[in-house]
Order: sequence, then C-alpha cells, then structure tokens
Amino acid sequence: MGSLRNPIGPLPSTIYWRRRAVLLSMVALLALLIVWAVNSGGGGSKTGAGGSNGKDTAPSSITPGPSGSGPAISQHPGGRDESGAGGDDGSSDGANGDASGSGSGSAGPGAGSDDGAKGGTGAGDRLPAGSSLPDCTTGGVTLTLRSVHNSYAPGEKPKFELAAKNTTAKDCKVDLGPKSAVLTITQASSDTEIWSSADCPKGAGSVLLRVPAGAHITQTIEWDRKASAPECATPKTGPATPGTYLVEAKAPQLPKAQASFVLAKD
Repeated sequence: MGSLRNPIGPLPSTIYWRRRAVLLSMVALLALLIVWAVNSGGGGSKTGAGGSNGKDTAPSSITPGPSGSGPAISQHPGGRDESGAGGDDGSSDGANGDASGSGSGSAGPGAGSDDGAKGGTGAGDRLPAGSSLPDCTTGGVTLTLRSVHNSYAPGEKPKFELAAKNTTAKDCKVDLGPKSAVLTITQASSDTEIWSSADCPKGAGSVLLRVPAGAHITQTIEWDRKASAPECATPKTGPATPGTYLVEAKAPQLPKAQASFVLAKD
C-alpha cells in the first residue's frame, strides 16, 4: 500500500500521480461509453417496437373527400341549340305538294351539315325585314345540304337539313325562306324536276336569320312526296315514284348545295 501512496521510481512522484490520474480518467470514460451504448441500443429497440417513448402510435390515414353524385358537366360545351328561329314561317306547299320547314340556330356541334360544321357562340335569331346587318356572302358563309336518311320507306316523308355556316369574325344575315333559299327535287334518272319550294310557298316567302360569327344555323325541310308547279298550278305529274332523287339548294350570293336520297319500293 505504501507504493500506491508514495510511488517509487527514478522520476518525481508528481509525474506518477499524473499518469495514474490520466489512466483513471480513461477507464471512467470507457465505462461511460459502454453504459451509453447499452442504453442507446435498448431504447432504440423499444421505440421501434412500440413507437416513441414506448407508446403505440396509430398509423396515419388519408380520408378521401366526398365523391360527386352526378356528371361534372351538365351540358356539352359550346352553347345550346335554339329552335323555332324560322319555324312557322318557313313552310311552303305546292298545289298538291307540301314541304314544311323549321329553323334552328346551333352553337354546338353541327348536325345539319355535310362537313360536320361546328359553331361557336350565338344562335340564328329571326330578323325583321330591312335589317341593317350585312348579308352573308360567298367566301365567308357556305351552304350545306343533307338528307336526314339515305333511304325512305313507302309513305315516309323525306327530311332535309339546310345549314349556313359562318367562318368569319362578324355576324351576317341569310334568307332561308322558301322563295330565297330555293330547294328543288329532281328525279336522278330523267333529270325531271318534281318539286320546288318556290312554286307555291305558304306564309312568308322570306325568312331572314342571323348567322353568328364562327357558328351555323340549320333549317329543316320536310317533303310530302307530292309534285308542285309554278304559281300553285296543277302539277303535270303525280306523287313521286320509287327511285333515286337529287335535292338542290340555291340562295342569293351563296354557293349551291346538293344531296341525294332514295325512295324505296314496297
């Protein structure tokens, strides 16, 4: 024990005491490191098993929002169809033949044109006589004509859709009345004219309609298969017989449009 309290050696005793202090400090530090490592490993396993501080933590969840019960869009984009723009006054009949017409302005996809015309906004409003709106002319407005069906059964009345498409940036007016936008029906085999909307129109012969910029309007005409004659005279021929027919539309300052259809046999 004396050697512990009084170090023996060639060096001064203070040096030995310093060496002993450094050694004890290193031992104490090593012990602290061991204790820390043991505690750190145990705490980490507890946390991993039961969450932080040894307590169970419920997993987080995301609650979806309410789902829609109906369609997101209730109407097709591009506007709405408006009927009756030239309805009552767009009818015509011959002495024995009759064709009724109804007009509509369309701002959505075009159903009455051969080229699938699509319009923007607006509708074909009926205009008064003498309207200052500029006339629709070739280059900015085109006429298209189509038969609703390719073939019609016996007794079924053919229907045609006449559309005016405005590709300009300004509104214009077009006359789709039976005396202005004249429809004629001829027999394809003989080129004989059977019926014309200008022969004996009923009501107003003029139907001025607004064609909005970038849109189109459609006029529907129904033919009762009967022949007509100018000035409401008695036709020389009877009702149309089965076969192929051509229908043509002509309007002032606009290119003509044509379509064909078939009247089927019994």
